[in-house]
Amino acid sequence: MIPHQFIKVGLGIGLILFQGCVQAERLSPIMDLMPEQSSGIKNKNVVYAKQHMVASANYYISKAGEDILQAGGNAVDAGIASAVMVTLVEPQSAGIGGGGFILYYNAQKNVLTSIDGRESAASTAMPDLFLNELGQPLSYPDAVNNGKSIGTPGTLRALELLHQQYGKLPWAELLQPTIQLAEKGFPISPRLHQLIQGDPFLAKNKNARDYFYRDNGDVKAIGELLKNPQLAQVLKQIAKEGAQSFYEGQVARDIVTAVEQHPRPGKLSLVDLKSYKALQRDPVCGKYRSWKVCGMGPPSSGGIALIQMLGILENNQFNRLAPMSVASIHYLSEAGRLAYADRDQYIADPAFEKIPVSQLLDSNYILQRSRLIQSDQSMKRASAGVVSPALSTLGIDQNSELPSTTHISIVDRQGNAISMTFSVAAAFGSRVMVDGFLLNNEMTDFSFSPVDQGKYVLNQVAGSKRPRSTMSPTMVFNQDGKLTMVIGSAGGPAIINYVAKSLLGVLDWGLDMQQAITLPNLGSRNQETDIETGTLTPAILDRLKSMGHPLRIWEMNSGTQGIFIDQMGLWGGVDPRREGVVLGR
Repeated sequence: MIPHQFIKVGLGIGLILFQGCVQAERLSPIMDLMPEQSSGIKNKNVVYAKQHMVASANYYISKAGEDILQAGGNAVDAGIASAVMVTLVEPQSAGIGGGGFILYYNAQKNVLTSIDGRESAASTAMPDLFLNELGQPLSYPDAVNNGKSIGTPGTLRALELLHQQYGKLPWAELLQPTIQLAEKGFPISPRLHQLIQGDPFLAKNKNARDYFYRDNGDVKAIGELLKNPQLAQVLKQIAKEGAQSFYEGQVARDIVTAVEQHPRPGKLSLVDLKSYKALQRDPVCGKYRSWKVCGMGPPSSGGIALIQMLGILENNQFNRLAPMSVASIHYLSEAGRLAYADRDQYIADPAFEKIPVSQLLDSNYILQRSRLIQSDQSMKRASAGVVSPALSTLGIDQNSELPSTTHISIVDRQGNAISMTFSVAAAFGSRVMVDGFLLNNEMTDFSFSPVDQGKYVLNQVAGSKRPRSTMSPTMVFNQDGKLTMVIGSAGGPAIINYVAKSLLGVLDWGLDMQQAITLPNLGSRNQETDIETGTLTPAILDRLKSMGHPLRIWEMNSGTQGIFIDQMGLWGGVDPRREGVVLGR
C-alpha cells in the first residue's frame, strides 16, 4: 500500500502530496458523522483491455459482470449481475434495499437513455416528516435511525426495466453469481470489517447483529467467510418470478413489518411497494469544448450541475490552467459554488415540481454565471441564478446526502455501455436488515424543513415523491459522436465534484483514467472549499486562504470508477480510496 501522503500524480503535474494532517478550519455538523469511513489508499495502475471491461468498487462485483460478459452477455446483463452482487459484498453502500440511476448507451442504435430507480416516499408522507413536536428539524442521527427514513426500494425495478428492454441473457442467469456466492460465503474484506466495527448503530438491529457479529458481540474477523442463505433464497425467488416477488410477496410484507415495528415506525405500506415503477427518462447533455457530456436529469442534480460546472470552466479557459495549481483549484471550487447554488434551489422530483432544466443549461445563462468568478478572490458563498421571476422566491435546501454509494462502469465488446450509481444513503442505510439485505434511509435526502425563511423548498417531502440526488452516472462522446468515457462516483453530495475532477484530468490534462481518479479530491459544494487530507502543500493552502477560501480539510472518501475508450481499446481506473478492481479482456 502506498501512503496517501506520498501519492504522486504523473504526466508533468509534478505535485508531491504533502505529508501531515491539516485540520479542518470548520466542520459542518453533518461531516462529524463520517458515514462511510476512509479505509486507506492503495496504489492502482490503469488497466487495458481490448474487448470488454467492468470497473467497480469490489472484486466480486467486477467478476460477476465480467463472467457474464465472457458468457456472451451484453453490458446490460453484466450490469444487472454486478448491481445485484453489491447487495452481498458491499452492503454498506447499496443493494436491492436501495435505489439509484442507470445511464445506458446502445452502440448499435446510437441511443442513450437513462433509468430512474430512485426510492420514493410513502404515499402518506407529509412535508413535516422530519420535524419534531416543536416543528423543528430532527438531527440527522434521529432522522436516520427512524422508520420514516426508509423509502420504497427502486433497484430491482430499475434493473428489471433495463433487462426487459435491452437484456440478452435470461434474467435468472444474471442472479446466479450472487446466489452462489451468498451460499458459499465470501471473506470479509478489510474495508467492510472496518466499517462494521466503526458503526455505532448497526448492532442495534437484531438481524444485522446476527449477521455481522459473533455471539460475544465482536465483529466477525477480516477473512472470515460471510454466508447469507436468506439473501440467496430471496434472489432465487426473484430469479424465478421476477421483481414482482420482491414488491408484492413475502419480502414486501417483511419490509413493511420491519418499518411498522421499528422503535420509531414509518408509514411505508404494501401499496407503496406494489405501485412503485422505475422510469425511463431522457438524459441531459451539454458541450465541453469538443466533447458532448451526458448525465442523469432530475430528480438527480448530477447531470445538470456537472454540465454547468464544465460550461463555467470552459468560459474561463480552464484547460489552460496548470493541473492542481492554485488557479485550477480556485476555478474548480468557484464553479462548484455556482452549480451547487442552483442545485440547492431548483432541483427536485419533476413529477411534483416544475424544474427549469433548459434554463439552467442555457449557454447564455451559464456564461452570465461564469462572469461572477473573480480570478483572485473566492465568492465564499454563491447565490442561485435567476432563471425566472416565479422561481426566484424559492427557499434553499441545505440538506446533504451522505457518501455511502457505489458506482459501476461497463463497456461490452459491441461498444454498449453502462454507467450506474446505486445507494442506500448512509453507511448500512437505515441499519434495518430484512431477509438478508439492508433497507435504505434515502428519505433523509429530502429537505428536513419544507420551508426556508418562509420560502417554499422544492425538495420537501411529499407522498410518493422521490428525493433529490447528486448521483452522477456520466458518459462523454467525442466530436465524431463516438463514446469516449464512462464514469461516475460514490461520495454523497460531493459526487459531482469527484466526477468533474476526474473528467477534467483526462480531457484537459492528458492523464490516463487511473491517474485522473487518483488526483486529490477537492472542490466546493457552495460551503467551504473542500480539500482531501494530506494532499496539498502548505504553500498552496496558504495561497487559497489568502484568496478568501474557507478551507475544510477532511478525508474525502470518493468511489470513482471510469473507463476511457480510444482506437486502441479500453483503459480503466478505479478509486484507490476503496477496494475497487478493473476486470476485462
